[in-house]
Amino acid sequence: MDHPAPSQLANVDSLENLYPMLDGLHINPGWHKPEPSLWGEPRKTFRPYHWRYTQAKAAIDAAGRLIDTKLAERRNLILFNPFPGNTYATARTIITAYQMVMPGEVARSHRHVANALRFVLDAEPGMYTVVEGQKLEMLPGDVLLTPNWCWHGHLSESKAPAYWLDFLDVPLVHLLEPMFFEPHPQEYEPIKGVARGSPMVFPWRESEARLAAAPDTPQFGHQIEFGHNGQPALDSLALHMMRLPKGRTTATLQTTANNVYAVFRGRGTSIVDGERFEWNRGDVFVAPCWRPHHHVVHDDAVLFRVTDTPLLERLRYLRTSA
Repeated sequence: MDHPAPSQLANVDSLENLYPMLDGLHINPGWHKPEPSLWGEPRKTFRPYHWRYTQAKAAIDAAGRLIDTKLAERRNLILFNPFPGNTYATARTIITAYQMVMPGEVARSHRHVANALRFVLDAEPGMYTVVEGQKLEMLPGDVLLTPNWCWHGHLSESKAPAYWLDFLDVPLVHLLEPMFFEPHPQEYEPIKGVARGSPMVFPWRESEARLAAAPDTPQFGHQIEFGHNGQPALDSLALHMMRLPKGRTTATLQTTANNVYAVFRGRGTSIVDGERFEWNRGDVFVAPCWRPHHHVVHDDAVLFRVTDTPLLERLRYLRTSA
């Protein structure tokens, strides 16, 4: 349709006639919206949800027989939140996936602007992530970083399959749209050496010692944060490890940050906005923005917690209610 002339707009005789004229110009009157754009509190879109390692491991083992690294850039299972229209993100800004590499396999190298990390569930000596040409060994409980635009791939010299969880801020990059991705020009990044004491790795043996010395807190038990020089490990994601003794019930946490939890040890129940999740080793569950949640521990537990707190803090969007 033809755009209305300024004189038509200036002399329109009713709001009912003004609205379709504005619609043709792709303009909405701010006083005539079907629903408010400024909400009284965060909306409940992403759901609390729980994924079981036993089920994912069985499925990814089947994929190990059916898919090789030539067919798939990565052999992973994406944990998508089951709210209508979503098929990718675990929480609004975070995606989590189970990944497996078979003995002797090499996963191709690439880089992307999204920040990523690995939390190792099961692996034996000889499994490596290669970051910027350095081999970084992957053992259970280790946390490994592949920050924005770092080359990375995976290399198995092990006799056993390796399983871990990937966490990335890809949904955040999708929202803001500055996504870049590049496969390595040589397909597999040349290896320069084996890194010792790399800032890209937080070994479990060090985390375990830090947890033993960490003070007790009502909401997180004995908790440590991964990072360097007082800064979060990644620009957009904060990484924590929590040790919770048997019989503990934590205080309720309600925060505008999204929280994704992975179980490294133990067994327990988490109540997220009234929904109960019975978790075991290797499981993942999510407490999205402003969903109150707490944990009841049945056996001594260690939880790995990933949040988008650094992002919200920088923007002054973080709000927490005890």
